[in-house]
Amino acid sequence: MTHYVVRFARNAGLVALFIVAALLGSVSGLLFAYAGDLPQISALDNYTPSTITRVLGANGQVIGEFATERRVVVGYDDINPLLREGIIATEDAEFEQHFGVDMWRVAAAGIKDIIERRRAQGASTLTQQLARNLKDQFGLTSKNEETTAESLERKIKEIILAIQIEKRYTKREIFTIYCNQMYLGHGAYGVEAASQIYFGKSNKDLSLEEAALIAGSFQSPERQSPYVDMRRATIRRNVVLQRMADERYISQKDADDAKNRPIVTRGQPTQPPGIAPYFVEEVRKYLERVYGAKALYEHGLSVTTTLDPALQTLANNALEHGLRAYEKRHGWRKPTRNVLTEKHTIEGFNDERWNRPMNAGDYVPALVESAPKTGPARLRIGAFHADLDRADYQWTRKTSTADLFAPGDLVDVAIVKKDEAAKTLTVTLEQAPAVQGAIIAIDNRTGQIKAMVGGSSFVRSKFNRAVQAYRQLGSTFKPLVYTAAIDRGFTPASIIVDEPVTYPSGSGQPWTPQNYDRNFEGAITLRWALEDSRNIPAIKMMDTLGAKTVLDYAKRFGFEENFPPYLPIALGAGDATLLEVTSAYTTFPNQGVRMKPFSVLSVKDRDGNLLEENRSTPSDVIRADTAYVITSILRGVLVRGTGIRAASMAATWPLAGKTGTVDDNTDAWFIGYDPDITVGVWVGFDDKRKSLGTAEQGSFISLPIWMEFMKSYIAERSSTVETPPEFQAPGNIVFVAVNKNDGSVVTNSGSGTITETFIAGTQPNSGNTAPAPPQ
Repeated sequence: MTHYVVRFARNAGLVALFIVAALLGSVSGLLFAYAGDLPQISALDNYTPSTITRVLGANGQVIGEFATERRVVVGYDDINPLLREGIIATEDAEFEQHFGVDMWRVAAAGIKDIIERRRAQGASTLTQQLARNLKDQFGLTSKNEETTAESLERKIKEIILAIQIEKRYTKREIFTIYCNQMYLGHGAYGVEAASQIYFGKSNKDLSLEEAALIAGSFQSPERQSPYVDMRRATIRRNVVLQRMADERYISQKDADDAKNRPIVTRGQPTQPPGIAPYFVEEVRKYLERVYGAKALYEHGLSVTTTLDPALQTLANNALEHGLRAYEKRHGWRKPTRNVLTEKHTIEGFNDERWNRPMNAGDYVPALVESAPKTGPARLRIGAFHADLDRADYQWTRKTSTADLFAPGDLVDVAIVKKDEAAKTLTVTLEQAPAVQGAIIAIDNRTGQIKAMVGGSSFVRSKFNRAVQAYRQLGSTFKPLVYTAAIDRGFTPASIIVDEPVTYPSGSGQPWTPQNYDRNFEGAITLRWALEDSRNIPAIKMMDTLGAKTVLDYAKRFGFEENFPPYLPIALGAGDATLLEVTSAYTTFPNQGVRMKPFSVLSVKDRDGNLLEENRSTPSDVIRADTAYVITSILRGVLVRGTGIRAASMAATWPLAGKTGTVDDNTDAWFIGYDPDITVGVWVGFDDKRKSLGTAEQGSFISLPIWMEFMKSYIAERSSTVETPPEFQAPGNIVFVAVNKNDGSVVTNSGSGTITETFIAGTQPNSGNTAPAPPQ
């Protein structure tokens, strides 16, 4: 009997050895067959995943980002230890022991799959997951698209790649690549980007429960996101905490305490709009043109720009307030959207804006729940409610909310007060601007663009009216006419006769220009002609100087358009962008030198190597003394002329500027400056034929926007300087007391006396031979 048992055992052993040998041979054959088709694993030596290109303001603040994959690469030592432990405990507890494949885990998963007759459990190690995720580099088929045969082939390739990765790289290197590569939901790749998305902070600062949530996101990140399903996210987080306790990374008490803490997200699932979307879009177009789309969206450039975030915020607020004030002056428009007609429910509807913080001063959409004929309307704003009383919509001149809107309408409101505990808001009714506007601020001495707003809403229209819209200049062109005059011997005291004139025109019909007020003032000084923006004197001056002479100045000031050489150009009949005219005006406070405007200071690659660095490019335009004389006159615009609304500001801070209004009030401008910064404002409709209204001149709509910006700017500057800056007068400037009406020298000061500015040798009674005044 013993003989047969031994013989059977020997035969069984031989059979087992044969089977093992056959299996090893088959596996070796498969590995050999597929190994040759795989790329060199050394490709990971230069692992450079797609990373975020960051656009920074001049102060280092992030103002924009571009990426196909939102990823911030971090090193091993920059990964939170709690996060490392949570990932290993949950995804691959034997990570430090296996060689890329966990055979016991594979066997256990296979047995479970056979027993339950389904694919119940995965068995991939962390290294295999990494190999699969790098399918673009290694040519693995996507699981969502593969057949059964392809699935087996992919699994074999994963095993081979995992083993090769483990042979070539250390565990630290593998783990670091894994933590930077994997997708973790809402466009975030890698643990650092995920930490920002979910908690608004670096992964190094995560608490235990926060680290557990990120670690749990590696499995089904979208389904288990707290932004999608808080219950599922909590369950998954608690699984991670328990695994960390089971693996003795933390105590059971710490795990239980963390399980009982709620998930509190502090990030945002979608990127909020930046403070300067129009500016950032211009930077994006520049970067794509110079470096290409791949570098822009995948190579993690670091772009430092000229933008001042504080000034940009002032520009955003000033333009929005000004455009909304215009809308209120022109009456209520019925809402254009009703969620009930879109088959939504009032209770179930959600606006994207409600997902972001809402505070006093913000303009937000509100959903009308009820609009009775008597009493307040009931509004829902995300999780908050508000009652809209008659005082809150009095500007509409409607007597009840039923006359304004209906349940389901989506309307704009301004938040006045917020009660977080009661979930209520105090609001006033607003309406989204239909009118457009733009504002731009340029540093006089450098040409750096400090702020830019290109429209009322980047979401509704990405067309940048600050740099792309060519609009008629109106009276903003007149200072160039008088600059040419000053250069040719005219002075602010020169006399021009404001009277009816007629000129021949190309159509054969005579052209008889008019002043804006349809009146004529007779003999006036050049100063008053510009301060009060008289049309006839400007036309006469251009006729005297010659159109070609004036247009040569326009080119020197940076205008790209080839203006036709005819007299209406003196009144701003030519087209230009807000950027061009604002840049032109920087010449006056900068002593006749114009710095070419630019927005990008430097560009660095992902390793910090400098790719580009930009500096100011100066252009001598006019003499310093001429620039100072024009500034002196433009200061008078704010003291006595069309910009007199800003007189109180100009009395305490050195300011100068010029209004501009186009025929039929289709365009309204104001360009103004102090010694350091020039700010331009334009308001109009995209339809160039549409009038802003008979009263909507540059002084009435654009100047207040400029004033709001400058008031805040001056308040900030005043807190940092002991005395206001000054417009520096060149050494050949002389000041003479004259009669403001006729420019004659006076010996006794009085109500009609001003201190006039002259270039030495051109002042009255100096023996100069000034040109004959335009008649």
